[in-house]
Amino acid sequence: MGTVTIGVSIAVPEPHGSLLQERRAGFGDAAAHGIPTHVTLLPPTEIDTADLPAVEAHLTEVAAAGRPFTMRLSGTDTFRPLSPVVFVRVVEGAEACMWLQQRVRDPEGPVARELQFPYHPHVTVAHGIDEAAMDRAQEELAGYRAEWPVTGFALHQQGDDGVWRRLREFAFGGSAVVPPQASPVDRGTLPAR
Repeated sequence: MGTVTIGVSIAVPEPHGSLLQERRAGFGDAAAHGIPTHVTLLPPTEIDTADLPAVEAHLTEVAAAGRPFTMRLSGTDTFRPLSPVVFVRVVEGAEACMWLQQRVRDPEGPVARELQFPYHPHVTVAHGIDEAAMDRAQEELAGYRAEWPVTGFALHQQGDDGVWRRLREFAFGGSAVVPPQASPVDRGTLPAR
């Protein structure tokens, strides 16, 4: 039957997602338009196509146990020199992300796996580009701020063209969250240039 590459993530909603994706592309990251802006819960993982229904059932259970929480982003950091990544920091919601990713990768579940690096929730804004562009990304987004209610997560599949596409969303089993008030043009907060 073959294999597929999947990932599980929390989407960065609009207008924040598009803004950060546009900025990532502007820094010269060629992968920017193939990867929706997100916080990873399960990094790219190859599975047998036949295991996809079991993965979806498992993620349904994880989501049922989850509860809505607030995600707040603030400022930038980097994994350099260990990994060529600049990211926007998750300053609220990190513990909830940790809890979720542990359950997604449950050793008894269908996507049990070890991670290459310790889990650290973040939103990538530059990956694998030249150092000057990485520095620029880290500096220009240092004042970035955004906040939203997280009410679930999604399963994605990477296509043969390298583009990640959402297969299914999973809503948390807890009560609904009232979104914070935001203006219709709220694009997060960027520092003045």
